[in-house]
Amino acid sequence: MERYKEEFIGFMVDCGVLQFGDFVTKSGRQTPFFINTGFYRTGSQLRKLGRFYAQAIKDQFGLDFDVLFGPSYKGIPLSTAAVIAISEMYDRDIRYCSNRKEIKDHGDKGILLGGPLGADDRVVIIEDVTTAGTSIAETMPIIKAQGEPDVIGMVVSVDRMERGKSDAGALAEISQTYGFKTTSIVTMKEVIEYLWNRPYKGKVIIDDRIKAAIDAYYDKYGAR
Repeated sequence: MERYKEEFIGFMVDCGVLQFGDFVTKSGRQTPFFINTGFYRTGSQLRKLGRFYAQAIKDQFGLDFDVLFGPSYKGIPLSTAAVIAISEMYDRDIRYCSNRKEIKDHGDKGILLGGPLGADDRVVIIEDVTTAGTSIAETMPIIKAQGEPDVIGMVVSVDRMERGKSDAGALAEISQTYGFKTTSIVTMKEVIEYLWNRPYKGKVIIDDRIKAAIDAYYDKYGAR
């Protein structure tokens, strides 16, 4: 595993983002693990998170695109942190763009925050986590309504590696459905591989009990 992936897994643990227990995802699945990106709360955390995203974006898509689109609400800080990091790390000025939940009818009118979108724009979508592809189905019509820009890819922090509407993984299904490449900073398989029964700062994060719960979840919802 690449060093930056190991560092990112440790970063999630340090920030309290990687959680184990009983949770319900946006798709309605009961899950023993949760990636709560709302726990990236400080300036230093967001700066570091943006750099992880920037490296994954450059590695998988290059920097020949115009706009990084982050669906509201969590996509707003993600997109701004990542474009700042791209500027600092690679001297490339990418616009950020996010949608509002409601159209604003005064001042800075419209449904978008940040840079506008147009037919000539090449767009990468940035998300926190994709479980079953629910959020992208809401996001794509908003983007396409802005003059049919060219969406070239999508990046998430963690690929949960579970089924979407079919037996395929949600990210693979999104790629097949919309015709663009998808990627993640890390996969849940990599997270488990790195943390299972391996002390991190003196504590085992994924022990045999948690691993068994994760295995049972993947028996039910894992990508085939």
